[in-house]
Amino acid sequence: MFIRQLSYLLALDKYRHFGRAAESCHVSQPALSNGIRELERELGITIVKRNRSFEGITPEGERVIQWVRQVMDSLEGLRQEANLVRSVPQGHLAIGAIPTANHAATLLSAEYREILPQLTLEVATLSTPEILRRLKAQEIQLGILYARSVAERPDCEAMPLFSERYVLVASEQASLPHHLDWAEVGGLPLCLLSPDMQNRQTLDKCFAAAGVKPRVVLQTNDIRVLLAECLSGRAFSIMPLSALPTQYEGAGLLAHPILPEHGEEVCLVRLRRDKPPALSSAAWQIASQMDLENTLNHTLVPRA
Repeated sequence: MFIRQLSYLLALDKYRHFGRAAESCHVSQPALSNGIRELERELGITIVKRNRSFEGITPEGERVIQWVRQVMDSLEGLRQEANLVRSVPQGHLAIGAIPTANHAATLLSAEYREILPQLTLEVATLSTPEILRRLKAQEIQLGILYARSVAERPDCEAMPLFSERYVLVASEQASLPHHLDWAEVGGLPLCLLSPDMQNRQTLDKCFAAAGVKPRVVLQTNDIRVLLAECLSGRAFSIMPLSALPTQYEGAGLLAHPILPEHGEEVCLVRLRRDKPPALSSAAWQIASQMDLENTLNHTLVPRA
């Protein structure tokens, strides 16, 4: 079985005419017809109903064509992957990520190294203004930040990655209901990111909308400090479910949904260019094929 035989069959299914199908494949009509006959002999079934001309596809042939489409789609994906690896055999990629997107940056970096093993990576945790500054100065190639941060920046190109879902993070020893509202959460001893962080500014707006002044007992720019406080049981935190590293699953923490739910879109950002560099294009393409939304929203939510 050869790839060209599968191509002949798809062309015949498209044009329903031997002559036009052969022309589209740049072969003679006998060559196309003989190629399909060879495929039929190999599979042991009749695919095409024919007399002196094309009369249709048999029911068995229709099922074969469905499989052929899947094979050809996979082959095209293989070609694209090979082209990607060939075009970017090596290089250095610098990424800036907001603190709550560190987990996403880790997953993205792992995928880059898996596909482009010769690649070297640099990942820095930065504030939104610093990410935008470094992008403009071309000190980094990619940024991971909130979509609203670049909504009105014509010099940047953004691609959605995932949506943050805010939850209350607590020790599993804490006696809390399954769901809480913002007023209930505001009365708890909270450890939050510092006020200069966009995540904190978003939370402050959520509390203001609920008419609540939160009880903040600790603030920091390091998520690891927040997680340590939650594990100790001394305080609770609010953070995106996507920001919780996988290793914290089953490690003594639970995530409680806060109602009404609030989400923030996070995107991958690069400088807008007419012809992006090959490495930037490859990184962009790889990210577009990942389902970070599903991977990041792992379950730490307690039973109802």
